[in-house]
Amino acid sequence: MTPRVKEILSWYGADSPGTLTNLARILNHGRLGGTGKLVILPVDQGFEHGPARSFAPNPPAYDPRYHFELAIEAGCNAYAAPLGFLEAGARDYVGEVPLILKLNDADSLLDEKDPNQALTGSVSDALRLGCSAIGFTIYPGSGHQLEMYGQIRDLAEEAKAAGLVVVIWSYPRGSGLSKEGETAIDVCGYAAQIAAQLGAHIVKVKLPSAHIEQDAARKVYQDQQIPIATQAERVRHVVQCAFAGRRILIFSGGAANFDDDALLAEIRAIHAGGGFGSILGRNSFQRTKEKALKLLGEVMDIYAGVPAAGAPAA
Repeated sequence: MTPRVKEILSWYGADSPGTLTNLARILNHGRLGGTGKLVILPVDQGFEHGPARSFAPNPPAYDPRYHFELAIEAGCNAYAAPLGFLEAGARDYVGEVPLILKLNDADSLLDEKDPNQALTGSVSDALRLGCSAIGFTIYPGSGHQLEMYGQIRDLAEEAKAAGLVVVIWSYPRGSGLSKEGETAIDVCGYAAQIAAQLGAHIVKVKLPSAHIEQDAARKVYQDQQIPIATQAERVRHVVQCAFAGRRILIFSGGAANFDDDALLAEIRAIHAGGGFGSILGRNSFQRTKEKALKLLGEVMDIYAGVPAAGAPAA
């Protein structure tokens, strides 16, 4: 085990050897194994957005097995999906990639000002399928936020007792926020703090903008002159909000973006700001496998500190 992974594990002193073993398994797996950086493939979009919207751009992706193979061939640290997708392939690819069972999901058939998610899996399902972790989405800013906090608190207790890692998708949205506020720097930092306070080992948030949503927060950012002008500075601040960087914080890949230069610029900003990595779904599986493997390889090169082609070595 590398010194960096040992250091990260030392931050989780309240956890059992079983949970730390599963966290180490994720950190040590794949192309970035041992570096302390993570690239995870998440595929919950079929449930969240519908199959055609998710998989028609790359029809082989309708098959759940395709995503196991993509995560394995790319050398991802882990693969995250809802119950049905994992059940459809866990036996065929047993032991080849750490799995994260997403325990709650929502569909896009009802437009809600205050979104919520249904429980669609259990800790028992995660154990049965050989998962290393559970995943759970919360919506800070929704009228259902307190219900969701209570659900993950109970599920996290159960998961940790069973030796599993807890991953929280912390996505601000709902009637308490403007659309611009969903990715505001103060809100993203708050979302990271909430997830860490709820017991997450790994926190997933969206890339923050320079917008400040809350008036009370704006005064603090201005008075304390918190640097947020660049994307790297904003990433650094959100990492700071996750217990001064003592919780693993990864960033969403966002909506499908086939401008590789723009996407890779975001990855470089995450790396420069001290982010722990990325969780890339649609930007991976909506491409052909050849193109997805190329993109994921370039992303991993950035996190591994490999110079870009034609660039001088550091």
